[in-house]
Amino acid sequence: MSQQLINHSPDLKHLRDEGYEIEVKGGYLLIHHIPYVNSSKEIKFGTLISELTLSSNTRTSPPSTHVINFMGEHPCNKDGKIITQIQHGSPNQMLFDGVTINHSFSNKPAAGYTDYYHKVSNYANIISAPAKSLDSKVTEKTFKVISDEDDESVFQYLDTNSSRANVNQINAKLKGQKIAIIGLGGTGAYILDLVAKTPVQEIHLYDGDVFLQHNAFRSPGAVSEKQLNRKTKKVKYYSSIYSKMHKNIIPHSCHVVEGNVNELDSMSYVFICVDKNSVRNFLMGHLLKVGIPFIDVGLGVNTVDDSLIGTVRVTAGTSLKNDHLSNRIGAEDSDENEYSTNIQIADLNSLNATLAVIKWKKMSTFYQDLEQEHHCTYSINVAQLTNEDLTT
Repeated sequence: MSQQLINHSPDLKHLRDEGYEIEVKGGYLLIHHIPYVNSSKEIKFGTLISELTLSSNTRTSPPSTHVINFMGEHPCNKDGKIITQIQHGSPNQMLFDGVTINHSFSNKPAAGYTDYYHKVSNYANIISAPAKSLDSKVTEKTFKVISDEDDESVFQYLDTNSSRANVNQINAKLKGQKIAIIGLGGTGAYILDLVAKTPVQEIHLYDGDVFLQHNAFRSPGAVSEKQLNRKTKKVKYYSSIYSKMHKNIIPHSCHVVEGNVNELDSMSYVFICVDKNSVRNFLMGHLLKVGIPFIDVGLGVNTVDDSLIGTVRVTAGTSLKNDHLSNRIGAEDSDENEYSTNIQIADLNSLNATLAVIKWKKMSTFYQDLEQEHHCTYSINVAQLTNEDLTT
């Protein structure tokens, strides 16, 4: 993937052809072996690290910022004094294993940088000039080709959003997880939309139903009439959509029942997105028995005075905290809630999914979790978010 990007982007290819040791990793452009002088007047070698803005998987766009980062000591003039003309910050921020931003530099041409060759070569010239004045043999242009590492990314293309936000190291907390989403109605589909944008290892979809016309009005995206007429299974439809982004979307065109529930035993987390309490309790009982954490979602909608009122609910359960479940999840199925009569609203489904995914990310320490609530509700008519069943 990285070499394809370099080969098809004239600016990156220009850098490589001139001998720069360039590498695309984790959504960043790395330029290795940049000579510089440190405060002790010694010649050292560091790495320039730039954000990488792409127009496609094989072409760059102009840089989104003139700032560039550096791994190494702060570059100095040959007298050992810091090059103040580019001095910007010293965050000492780890991006991912083996790569840390020690310093950031700022040097902006009047018209900005036209491409990455312009940006990289300008900073490389400024930083390396003192080292070259001390030793004319040192160079950043080694013509060393850095081979792609084994492509272990779960994405079909580079995640440049995480690199722009500098959250790669935090995002890595989700790597390796196997996620199951049981039920691809409105809320489950929105959960898939959000989880597919994370680096989890696998996303397993369980639903035995067909994607019908009413589903189109409470699900993410827009489906064509031609697609609806095919009466495709939900898991097949959604896996075909999200596999364009995430490599490991695994469809299971069935409901989870006694005969296949053991398939959940290898999961890291399970999202339960069903509308029957009997199914919820069956799934929760099994997951608690095998020690798999889960998040159950639900929304209740009723008509009052020609308006809709209701509550969006997210309930989490783990082997350490589950004594609240019997108070939050009914034991019997009920038809009293208008949710069971297909009153589902896309905005409520998407909110339900968002709250559930945020809770999962808290449980994965992606987000800080000071409350550690295991039951969260949003009441529509009073716009109130309530956290209960906290970990004591």
